[in-house]
Amino acid sequence: MLTIYNCIANAHDLRLVGLAAVICAIASVTAVTLLRHARNAEGGMSYLWLGVSAISTGFGIWATHFVAMLAFTPGIPSGYNIVLTAVSLVAAILLTGTGLAIALIPNVRIAPAVGGSVVAGGIAAMHYTGMAAFEVQATMHWDVALVISSIVVGGALGALALPVALHSDGASWRIGGALLLTLAICSHHFTAMSAVTIIPDSSIAISPLSVPAPWLALGVALISFAIIGLAVGGIALDIRDRRRTDLEADRMLGLANAAIEGLIVCDGDTIVTVNNSFAALACASTESFAGKRLDACFPDDLPRAGLISRPDQPVEASLRAGRGLPVPVELIQRQIDFAGRPHQVIAVRDLRARKEAEQHIRFLAHHDALTGLSNRSYFNDRVDAEIANMQPGRKHAILCLDLDRFKEVNDLFGHAAGDNVLQTVAAHVGSLLDDGQVMARLGGDEFAILMPNIRHNAAAEKMAQRVLEILRERDDASELGSVSSSIGIALYPDDADDRESVLAHADTALYRAKSDGRATYRFYETGMGDAVRDRRMLEHDLRGAVAGDQMSLVYQPQEGMQRGAVIGFEALLRWTHPTRGMVSPAIFIPIAEETGSILEIGEWVMRTACTEAARWKRPLTIAVNVSAVQIYHDNFVPMVHQILLETGLVPSRLELEITETALIRDLNRALSALRRIKALGVRIAMDDFGTGYSSLSNLRAFPFDKIKIDGSFIKSVNNNGQAATIVRAVVGLGRGLGLPVLAEGVETEAELKFLNEEKCDEVQGYLLGKPASIDHFAHVTEGLPQQSPISVDAQVA
Repeated sequence: MLTIYNCIANAHDLRLVGLAAVICAIASVTAVTLLRHARNAEGGMSYLWLGVSAISTGFGIWATHFVAMLAFTPGIPSGYNIVLTAVSLVAAILLTGTGLAIALIPNVRIAPAVGGSVVAGGIAAMHYTGMAAFEVQATMHWDVALVISSIVVGGALGALALPVALHSDGASWRIGGALLLTLAICSHHFTAMSAVTIIPDSSIAISPLSVPAPWLALGVALISFAIIGLAVGGIALDIRDRRRTDLEADRMLGLANAAIEGLIVCDGDTIVTVNNSFAALACASTESFAGKRLDACFPDDLPRAGLISRPDQPVEASLRAGRGLPVPVELIQRQIDFAGRPHQVIAVRDLRARKEAEQHIRFLAHHDALTGLSNRSYFNDRVDAEIANMQPGRKHAILCLDLDRFKEVNDLFGHAAGDNVLQTVAAHVGSLLDDGQVMARLGGDEFAILMPNIRHNAAAEKMAQRVLEILRERDDASELGSVSSSIGIALYPDDADDRESVLAHADTALYRAKSDGRATYRFYETGMGDAVRDRRMLEHDLRGAVAGDQMSLVYQPQEGMQRGAVIGFEALLRWTHPTRGMVSPAIFIPIAEETGSILEIGEWVMRTACTEAARWKRPLTIAVNVSAVQIYHDNFVPMVHQILLETGLVPSRLELEITETALIRDLNRALSALRRIKALGVRIAMDDFGTGYSSLSNLRAFPFDKIKIDGSFIKSVNNNGQAATIVRAVVGLGRGLGLPVLAEGVETEAELKFLNEEKCDEVQGYLLGKPASIDHFAHVTEGLPQQSPISVDAQVA
C-alpha cells in the first residue's frame, strides 16, 4: 500500500491524476446510464445502446489510463507506440462490450457479476497493453504480487459494480454502481503502476514511430470530449426517460386510482405501488406499501403460488388489513409494462359482499326469511337425522302448531300486522326451546317443534302447555286481538316409524284440536285420521261448490203481525253435494269462514238474491245473512253497491242480517262498514239477538233498522217464564228505541198468540211457511190471490 501511495504522490502530477479520476467517474456514470437504457430497450435498440455503453466504458478506461500516464513523470525520454496504443483502445472497447453483454443476459442471477468481472479483465488488458506501448530509455521490472493484486482488486470491484448498477431504478443504486466501476479502473491502474520499477538505460533507443506525449495528450483530450459528449447525451436521455416514466407512471396511477378494484404493481415479490382503492381496502396509506413484500399483505403461501402458476385466472385469498381483520379477496395477476420495464399487476376484488350474499343464500336455503326459523326442508333433515341417531329408550316428539283465526288478522289489520304476529310468535315460542330442540315455520301460519330424545310423553305435553300459556300472555298485551294456537302432537316411534308418517299424524292431531274448540292441544290417537280426511275433503269440495252449480237458495217468508201479510223473504243457503247430498249450513258455513271461501259464496248469495228480488212485481224486502269475514273485508261495501247497480234492486228493499258476535272483533271497523252500507240506503238487522253479548250499547252505537229475536227463546215462551220475560223485554226495548222486532222460529199457534199479545211487529217460522224455492211463493211475489191466506186472527183462533 505504501508503494501505491508513493507512486501516486511522488511519481505523478496530482493535477492530472485528479483529471484522470474525473474522466473515469464521468465515463462510469455514462456507462451505467447507457447500460440501463440498453436493458430497457427492445430489439435492435438494445444492441445499439449496448454498443454505445461499451464505447463509453472503453474510452473511459483508456482515457483514464493515458491521462494518468501523462501524469507520470519518469524524468527520462519517453513516447508511446502508436500501434499498441490503438490496440489497447480496441481491447478496452471489445472486452468491455463483452462484459456488458454478459451482464444483460436475462433470467441469470450471476450474469451481472460475471459481466463485471469480464469488464475488469478488459481494464487489465487495456492497462498492460498500454504499458507495453510505453517506450522509455530504461528497462522495466514488474512486481508479480502487485500485478496479481491489481487484477484481483479490479476484478472484485468490477464484479460488484454491475450488479449494484442494475439492481433497481433508484438513483442511489446507479451512483453506487458508477462509483464501484470508477474504483475498479483507478485501483487497477495505480496498483499496476506501483508494480513496475524503471531503471534508466541510455542504450535503449525510442522508436521513431512512437507518439510524443503532447500528441497523445491531444488524442486523450479528443477522446475525453467524446466521453463528455456521450455523458451529456446519456444524461439527456436519462432525464427524458425519467420524465416519460414519470408521465406514464402518473397516467397509469391516475387510471389505477379511477378503478374501483384494488390494484398492486409488483416487481417480482416486491410491491412498487398501489392504487387508492387497494389502500382503502387494506385500511392504510398508499405510501406505506412501497417496498413491501407481497406476503405482508397476503400471508398464505398457496394463493401466492396460484398467482404465479395460473396468470389471468382468479385466485381467492385473505388480505391482512390494517385493522387486523382478514378481508376475503379475489386476485388476478397479469404482466404489464411499467416505467419501461416488465412488472406484474394484481387486481384485488373485495369479496365481502359476495361472501355475505352467499352466506345469506345458505341461510335462506335452510331458514324462513320472515321469522328466521328453520324452514320445512331443514326441519325434515333434522327429523331424519334425529331418527337415525335416536338414543335407546328415548322417543322424539313432533308438535304441529297452527294459529287460530290468523286469516282474520290479515283481513282486519293487513298483512304487515300478520307478519308482525308471526315474528312475535316465533320469538316467544322459540324462547321456550332447550338445546337440541328445533322450531320451524312450515308455511303460512303453520309451525312445528322437534323435541328429540325425550323420556316421557309428559315432556311434550308440558311444552304444549307452555306454548299456549305464553301466547295467552302475549294476547293480553296485544292490540291486534286474540291470536291463539292449536297444537297437535305425535311421537316417534310410538305413533309412526318414519318421518312422513309422524308429521302427518301430528297434523291430524292438530285438526282434532281445532275441531275441539281451538286454543288447546291433542295427542294423536288411532282413528283421528278418518275424521280429518273427511273434513279436508269437505274443504276441498266447498271451494268448487259455486263454480259447480251446487249452491242454491231457498226463501222463508216474513209476515207483519198487524197486516197478517207477507212483507218479505229471508234468503237461506243450501248445498247439494254430488255424493254427500244435502250438507247442513251448520257444518259448511264455519268451514267456509275458516278457509275464506265464504267471500265467494257470500257474493254469489247476495247477487242471486238481489237478482231474484228485482224481478218481483211486489216490492217485498229480501233479507240476506252476512258473515263477519265479509263485513271486515275491504271489498264488501263496493261489492254490495255494485250488485245493487247491476240488478237494479231498490236499496231499501235489501236487508242485511248481522249477528252481534260479528261486531265485537273490531267495533270501529264494523261501525264504519255498516255506516257506509246505511249510506247506500240498505237496511240492517241485528240477527239472533239474545244469544250473544246483547249489549245495549251496540243497539245505540250501530245503525240497526230491526231486531231479530233468536228462535230458541220463542220455543220456550209458553213453558219457561224466564224466556217469556226476555221476549217481552226485547219487544219493549224495540218499541222504546223505535226499532221493529221480528221473532224467528214460530212453529205453534200458541207461540204466535203470545207474540200477538205482546205486540211483536213481525214473525217468521215454519208455522207461516217453510223455506222453499221462490217458485213456491209466486202468488206472493206476483201479487196473485192467495189460495190459503194466513191471517193472524185465524191462526190465533
